[in-house]
Parts: sequence; C-alpha cells; structure tokens
Amino acid sequence: MMSLTAQTGNALAGLTLTLSGLLNTIDGLWSACPGERIIVFTTNHVEKLDKALIRRGRMDEHIELSYCGFEAFKILAKNYLEVDSHELFANIRQLLNETEMSPADVADKLMRKSDGENADGNLMRLSKALEEVQEKNKAVKQEEKEKMDAKGNDIGDQALEENGHIIKL
Repeated sequence: MMSLTAQTGNALAGLTLTLSGLLNTIDGLWSACPGERIIVFTTNHVEKLDKALIRRGRMDEHIELSYCGFEAFKILAKNYLEVDSHELFANIRQLLNETEMSPADVADKLMRKSDGENADGNLMRLSKALEEVQEKNKAVKQEEKEKMDAKGNDIGDQALEENGHIIKL
C-alpha cells in the first residue's frame, strides 16, 4: 500500500493507494478510451514493480532510456552543431564512458545559447559538465567509502566489547 502524503490543505492528504486501486484505474482508462491511446509510465526501479502492473496487455512496450553513449552523442553533435568530428571528441568519448549523463543533459550542453556561440564553445561546455559530474561521483564514492570504513570500525569496537578480544583490522 502506498500512502499519498501532502502538505496541509491538499485534497490528497491522508488518502492511500493500493495496488488493486492502481490496477483498476489503469484498466478503467483502457476501457473508457476506445481506439488508439498511449499511456506513459516511468520508473527508475522496474524490478520493484509488481508483475501484475507490468504484464503484457497492461503495459505492452517496455523501453529502457539509458545514459548517453558516444554514438548517441555523435548524433546529437551532428544535429545541434552540424559537426561530424572534432578534436574534443576523444576526450568526450572517455568522459561519457566514465560518467552517467542523460541524452537530454548532453543535448542541453550542445544547444547554442546565443547566435555568437560556435561548436567549440558548446563542446567545451559539455566536456566541463562531464568533468564536473565525474568529480562529483568521485567525491560521493570517497564519502561512501569513509562511511563504510567508519561503520566497519564501529562494528569492530562492538565485537571487542562483546567478546573481550582484541581484533586488529
């Protein structure tokens, strides 16, 4: 059961949504709208969805929208900048292999913001954004590692207190 919570005064506050209710709503949309129709559902965790929700007949097409790879980047560069190759492509290829950026974010960096901008500036903007994402990811991983190390030390201290043995990690 999913709880819909909201700020005070919202009409949805306190209501709950069950899987059965969601399935009935989806099925009602299908039967109430004769003819061609498209309903789009998105999730970051398809593995957590109930099989009844994503079965054939209810959701017929499953499309994974992955992060931008180099081939998709080349298409975007061609469409937005009319560039087939550039000296920054090798660096961008490496950064795209090492980071996760959506095609929409890549396209945003490639779009000309003014008439005076050229392909060099847009590719540099993308390269800088990818480097920033890479640095942020490194910082997050380092922070997670430090938390795990600290947690491991806490567990070691607890084992020392509970068992009366000295344990060197």
